[in-house]
Amino acid sequence: MKILITGCRGQLGSQIINILKAGSSELGVIPQEYRTSEIIGVDIEELDISSLEYVREFMNEVKPNIVINSAAYTNVDGCESNQDLAFKVNSLGPRNLAIACEHIGAKLIHISTDYVFEGNAINPYKEYDIINPASVYGKTKLLGENYVREFCSKYFIVRTAWLYGYNGNNFVKTIMKVAKEKGHLDVVDDQRGNPTNAEDLAHHILKLTLTDEYGVYHCTGNGECSWYDFARAIVEFANIECTVSPITSDKINRAAKRPNFSALDNMMLRCSVGDEMRDWEKSLENFIENVTKI
Repeated sequence: MKILITGCRGQLGSQIINILKAGSSELGVIPQEYRTSEIIGVDIEELDISSLEYVREFMNEVKPNIVINSAAYTNVDGCESNQDLAFKVNSLGPRNLAIACEHIGAKLIHISTDYVFEGNAINPYKEYDIINPASVYGKTKLLGENYVREFCSKYFIVRTAWLYGYNGNNFVKTIMKVAKEKGHLDVVDDQRGNPTNAEDLAHHILKLTLTDEYGVYHCTGNGECSWYDFARAIVEFANIECTVSPITSDKINRAAKRPNFSALDNMMLRCSVGDEMRDWEKSLENFIENVTKI
Protein backbone atom coordinates (compact mmCIF):
# COMPACT_ATOMS: atom_id res chain seq x y z
CA MET A 1 0.00 0.00 0.00
CA LYS A 2 1.28 3.45 -0.97
CA ILE A 3 0.21 6.51 1.01
CA LEU A 4 0.83 9.96 -0.46
CA ILE A 5 0.75 12.87 2.01
CA THR A 6 0.73 16.42 0.68
CA GLY A 7 1.81 19.23 2.98
CA CYS A 8 4.16 16.72 4.60
CA ARG A 9 6.16 19.34 6.48
CA GLY A 10 3.15 21.03 8.03
CA GLN A 11 1.68 20.40 11.47
CA LEU A 12 -0.73 17.67 10.40
CA GLY A 13 1.22 16.09 7.53
CA SER A 14 4.34 15.63 9.63
CA GLN A 15 2.29 14.19 12.50
CA ILE A 16 0.64 11.62 10.23
CA ILE A 17 4.07 10.54 8.97
CA ASN A 18 5.43 10.27 12.52
CA ILE A 19 2.53 8.05 13.57
CA LEU A 20 2.87 5.86 10.49
CA LYS A 21 6.57 5.35 11.17
CA ALA A 22 6.03 4.67 14.87
CA GLY A 23 3.06 2.35 14.34
CA SER A 24 1.07 4.08 17.06
CA SER A 25 -0.14 7.42 18.36
CA GLU A 26 -0.85 8.75 21.84
CA LEU A 27 -4.34 7.28 21.40
CA GLY A 28 -3.15 3.77 20.61
CA VAL A 29 -1.82 1.38 17.98
CA ILE A 30 -2.75 2.03 14.35
CA PRO A 31 -4.02 -0.81 12.10
CA GLN A 32 -1.57 -3.51 11.10
CA GLU A 33 -2.06 -2.72 7.40
CA TYR A 34 -0.02 0.46 7.85
CA ARG A 35 3.09 -1.39 9.09
CA THR A 36 4.18 -2.37 5.59
CA SER A 37 2.92 0.71 3.76
CA GLU A 38 5.14 2.94 1.67
CA ILE A 39 4.97 6.55 2.82
CA ILE A 40 5.46 9.28 0.23
CA GLY A 41 5.59 12.79 1.66
CA VAL A 42 5.52 15.82 -0.62
CA ASP A 43 5.33 19.57 -0.18
CA ILE A 44 5.34 22.47 -2.62
CA GLU A 45 8.97 21.79 -3.57
CA GLU A 46 8.18 18.23 -4.69
CA LEU A 47 4.63 18.68 -6.02
CA ASP A 48 2.73 21.84 -6.90
CA ILE A 49 -0.85 20.65 -6.37
CA SER A 50 -2.22 23.77 -8.09
CA SER A 51 -1.03 22.39 -11.45
CA LEU A 52 -3.30 19.71 -12.89
CA GLU A 53 -0.58 18.67 -15.35
CA TYR A 54 2.01 18.10 -12.61
CA VAL A 55 -0.47 16.31 -10.35
CA ARG A 56 -1.60 13.96 -13.11
CA GLU A 57 1.95 13.16 -14.13
CA PHE A 58 3.08 12.57 -10.54
CA MET A 59 0.08 10.43 -9.59
CA ASN A 60 0.27 8.31 -12.73
CA GLU A 61 3.91 7.59 -11.97
CA VAL A 62 3.62 6.94 -8.21
CA LYS A 63 0.12 5.39 -8.22
CA PRO A 64 -0.72 5.79 -4.52
CA ASN A 65 -3.63 3.85 -3.02
CA ILE A 66 -4.38 6.63 -0.54
CA VAL A 67 -3.87 10.39 -0.79
CA ILE A 68 -4.08 12.56 2.33
CA ASN A 69 -4.24 16.23 1.36
CA SER A 70 -3.09 18.37 4.27
CA ALA A 71 -1.65 21.09 2.01
CA ALA A 72 -3.39 24.46 2.29
CA TYR A 73 -2.85 28.20 2.31
CA THR A 74 -3.93 28.82 5.92
CA ASN A 75 -2.96 32.47 6.39
CA VAL A 76 -6.52 33.69 6.92
CA ASP A 77 -5.71 37.40 6.59
CA GLY A 78 -3.23 36.72 3.78
CA CYS A 79 -5.99 35.06 1.77
CA GLU A 80 -7.84 38.39 1.62
CA SER A 81 -4.93 40.10 -0.15
CA ASN A 82 -3.67 37.04 -2.08
CA GLN A 83 -6.93 35.69 -3.41
CA ASP A 84 -5.46 34.05 -6.51
CA LEU A 85 -2.94 32.11 -4.42
CA ALA A 86 -5.65 31.07 -1.96
CA PHE A 87 -7.82 29.89 -4.86
CA LYS A 88 -4.98 27.94 -6.49
CA VAL A 89 -3.95 26.10 -3.33
CA ASN A 90 -7.26 25.72 -1.44
CA SER A 91 -9.60 25.18 -4.40
CA LEU A 92 -7.70 24.04 -7.49
CA GLY A 93 -5.30 21.87 -5.48
CA PRO A 94 -8.07 19.63 -4.11
CA ARG A 95 -9.73 19.59 -7.53
CA ASN A 96 -6.56 18.38 -9.21
CA LEU A 97 -5.96 15.69 -6.61
CA ALA A 98 -9.58 14.56 -6.88
CA ILE A 99 -9.36 14.23 -10.67
CA ALA A 100 -6.10 12.27 -10.43
CA CYS A 101 -7.37 10.05 -7.60
CA GLU A 102 -10.47 9.14 -9.57
CA HIS A 103 -8.35 8.24 -12.58
CA ILE A 104 -6.17 5.77 -10.66
CA GLY A 105 -8.85 4.57 -8.22
CA ALA A 106 -7.23 6.04 -5.10
CA LYS A 107 -8.96 7.20 -1.94
CA LEU A 108 -8.71 10.91 -1.16
CA ILE A 109 -8.74 12.33 2.36
CA HIS A 110 -9.07 16.09 2.15
CA ILE A 111 -8.61 18.32 5.20
CA SER A 112 -11.00 21.26 5.50
CA THR A 113 -11.98 23.80 8.12
CA ASP A 114 -14.63 25.21 10.46
CA TYR A 115 -14.37 28.45 8.47
CA VAL A 116 -16.78 27.04 5.87
CA PHE A 117 -19.49 28.03 8.35
CA GLU A 118 -20.65 31.61 8.88
CA GLY A 119 -19.98 31.33 12.60
CA ASN A 120 -23.17 32.74 14.10
CA ALA A 121 -24.58 29.53 15.60
CA ILE A 122 -25.39 28.89 19.26
CA ASN A 123 -24.77 25.12 19.15
CA PRO A 124 -21.86 23.18 17.60
CA TYR A 125 -22.21 22.72 13.84
CA LYS A 126 -23.07 19.25 12.57
CA GLU A 127 -22.04 17.92 9.17
CA TYR A 128 -25.50 18.61 7.72
CA ASP A 129 -25.70 22.26 8.81
CA ILE A 130 -25.81 25.03 6.21
CA ILE A 131 -22.42 26.34 5.11
CA ASN A 132 -21.87 30.04 4.42
CA PRO A 133 -18.24 31.17 4.75
CA ALA A 134 -17.52 34.84 5.46
CA SER A 135 -13.82 35.00 4.50
CA VAL A 136 -11.81 34.29 1.35
CA TYR A 137 -10.07 31.49 3.22
CA GLY A 138 -13.41 29.88 4.07
CA LYS A 139 -14.79 30.39 0.57
CA THR A 140 -11.77 28.85 -1.16
CA LYS A 141 -11.77 25.91 1.26
CA LEU A 142 -15.47 25.35 0.61
CA LEU A 143 -14.93 25.33 -3.15
CA GLY A 144 -12.14 22.80 -2.58
CA GLU A 145 -14.65 20.60 -0.73
CA ASN A 146 -17.13 20.93 -3.59
CA TYR A 147 -14.52 19.98 -6.17
CA VAL A 148 -13.60 16.88 -4.16
CA ARG A 149 -17.26 15.83 -4.08
CA GLU A 150 -17.65 16.49 -7.79
CA PHE A 151 -14.56 14.76 -9.16
CA CYS A 152 -13.80 11.91 -6.74
CA SER A 153 -16.03 8.99 -5.73
CA LYS A 154 -13.86 7.71 -2.85
CA TYR A 155 -13.47 10.73 -0.61
CA PHE A 156 -13.34 11.76 3.03
CA ILE A 157 -13.69 15.47 3.74
CA VAL A 158 -12.44 16.08 7.28
CA ARG A 159 -13.17 19.49 8.81
CA THR A 160 -11.09 20.51 11.79
CA ALA A 161 -10.35 23.69 13.75
CA TRP A 162 -7.85 25.54 15.95
CA LEU A 163 -5.14 23.02 15.12
CA TYR A 164 -1.83 22.79 16.95
CA GLY A 165 0.97 20.25 16.64
CA TYR A 166 4.59 19.52 17.49
CA ASN A 167 5.97 20.74 14.17
CA GLY A 168 5.90 24.40 13.15
CA ASN A 169 4.29 27.45 14.74
CA ASN A 170 0.82 27.58 16.24
CA PHE A 171 -1.30 29.37 18.84
CA VAL A 172 -0.08 27.21 21.73
CA LYS A 173 3.60 27.78 21.04
CA THR A 174 3.04 31.50 20.41
CA ILE A 175 1.15 31.98 23.68
CA MET A 176 3.86 30.13 25.62
CA LYS A 177 6.60 32.26 24.04
CA VAL A 178 4.86 35.64 24.46
CA ALA A 179 3.64 34.81 27.98
CA LYS A 180 7.23 34.14 29.10
CA GLU A 181 8.51 37.32 27.44
CA LYS A 182 5.80 39.79 28.47
CA GLY A 183 4.01 38.35 31.50
CA HIS A 184 0.69 39.74 30.27
CA LEU A 185 -1.60 38.86 27.37
CA ASP A 186 -4.82 40.30 25.93
CA VAL A 187 -6.82 37.59 24.13
CA VAL A 188 -10.22 37.73 22.45
CA ASP A 189 -13.06 36.22 24.43
CA ASP A 190 -15.93 36.53 21.94
CA GLN A 191 -14.88 33.82 19.47
CA ARG A 192 -15.55 30.21 20.43
CA GLY A 193 -14.37 26.95 18.87
CA ASN A 194 -12.59 23.62 19.45
CA PRO A 195 -8.82 23.42 20.07
CA THR A 196 -7.54 20.33 18.24
CA ASN A 197 -4.34 18.41 18.83
CA ALA A 198 -2.80 17.28 15.51
CA GLU A 199 -1.94 13.94 17.15
CA ASP A 200 -5.63 13.18 17.78
CA LEU A 201 -6.66 14.33 14.32
CA ALA A 202 -3.96 12.27 12.59
CA HIS A 203 -5.00 9.16 14.53
CA HIS A 204 -8.61 9.51 13.39
CA ILE A 205 -7.65 10.19 9.79
CA LEU A 206 -5.76 6.91 9.78
CA LYS A 207 -8.76 5.18 11.37
CA LEU A 208 -10.98 6.43 8.56
CA THR A 209 -8.63 5.81 5.67
CA LEU A 210 -8.85 2.03 5.64
CA THR A 211 -12.66 2.06 5.66
CA ASP A 212 -15.27 2.72 2.99
CA GLU A 213 -17.16 5.10 5.30
CA TYR A 214 -16.92 7.92 2.77
CA GLY A 215 -18.38 11.37 3.39
CA VAL A 216 -17.95 14.57 5.37
CA TYR A 217 -16.57 14.46 8.90
CA HIS A 218 -16.02 16.92 11.71
CA CYS A 219 -12.95 16.03 13.75
CA THR A 220 -11.99 18.41 16.56
CA GLY A 221 -11.11 18.25 20.21
CA ASN A 222 -14.19 17.60 22.33
CA GLY A 223 -15.60 20.55 24.23
CA GLU A 224 -15.47 24.22 23.29
CA CYS A 225 -13.88 27.40 24.59
CA SER A 226 -12.92 30.93 23.63
CA TRP A 227 -9.43 31.94 22.55
CA TYR A 228 -9.16 33.59 25.98
CA ASP A 229 -10.03 30.31 27.72
CA PHE A 230 -7.57 28.51 25.47
CA ALA A 231 -4.77 30.95 26.31
CA ARG A 232 -5.47 30.75 30.05
CA ALA A 233 -5.28 26.95 29.93
CA ILE A 234 -1.98 27.09 28.02
CA VAL A 235 -0.41 29.42 30.60
CA GLU A 236 -1.71 27.27 33.45
CA PHE A 237 -0.55 23.93 32.03
CA ALA A 238 2.85 25.39 31.10
CA ASN A 239 3.18 26.85 34.61
CA ILE A 240 4.04 30.31 33.28
CA GLU A 241 3.57 33.39 35.47
CA CYS A 242 1.39 35.52 33.24
CA THR A 243 -1.90 37.37 33.53
CA VAL A 244 -4.38 36.86 30.69
CA SER A 245 -7.09 39.47 30.11
CA PRO A 246 -10.19 39.11 27.88
CA ILE A 247 -10.83 41.58 25.06
CA THR A 248 -13.37 41.82 22.25
CA SER A 249 -12.63 41.16 18.58
CA ASP A 250 -13.19 44.79 17.60
CA LYS A 251 -10.03 45.68 19.52
CA ILE A 252 -7.96 43.81 16.92
CA ASN A 253 -7.71 45.10 13.37
CA ARG A 254 -7.74 42.10 11.02
CA ALA A 255 -8.34 41.85 7.29
CA ALA A 256 -10.54 38.74 7.45
CA LYS A 257 -13.72 38.26 9.45
CA ARG A 258 -13.48 35.42 11.97
CA PRO A 259 -16.49 33.32 12.96
CA ASN A 260 -17.85 34.21 16.40
CA PHE A 261 -18.94 30.63 17.07
CA SER A 262 -17.53 27.84 14.92
CA ALA A 263 -17.48 24.88 17.29
CA LEU A 264 -18.00 21.56 15.49
CA ASP A 265 -19.85 18.43 16.56
CA ASN A 266 -18.11 15.14 15.64
CA MET A 267 -21.43 13.48 14.83
CA MET A 268 -20.25 11.49 11.79
CA LEU A 269 -17.32 10.07 13.76
CA ARG A 270 -19.64 8.94 16.56
CA CYS A 271 -21.97 7.30 14.07
CA SER A 272 -19.28 5.49 12.05
CA VAL A 273 -15.77 4.62 13.26
CA GLY A 274 -16.16 6.12 16.72
CA ASP A 275 -15.11 9.41 18.31
CA GLU A 276 -11.98 8.99 20.43
CA MET A 277 -10.97 12.64 20.19
CA ARG A 278 -9.83 13.71 23.64
CA ASP A 279 -11.32 16.55 25.64
CA TRP A 280 -9.51 19.67 24.48
CA GLU A 281 -8.08 20.45 27.93
CA LYS A 282 -6.77 16.92 28.51
CA SER A 283 -5.19 16.79 25.06
CA LEU A 284 -3.66 20.25 25.49
CA GLU A 285 -2.16 19.36 28.86
CA ASN A 286 -0.59 16.25 27.37
CA PHE A 287 0.79 18.27 24.44
CA ILE A 288 2.40 20.87 26.69
CA GLU A 289 3.97 18.16 28.85
CA ASN A 290 5.55 16.66 25.75
CA VAL A 291 6.55 19.89 23.98
CA THR A 292 8.37 21.24 27.04
CA LYS A 293 10.55 18.13 27.02
CA ILE A 294 11.71 18.71 23.44
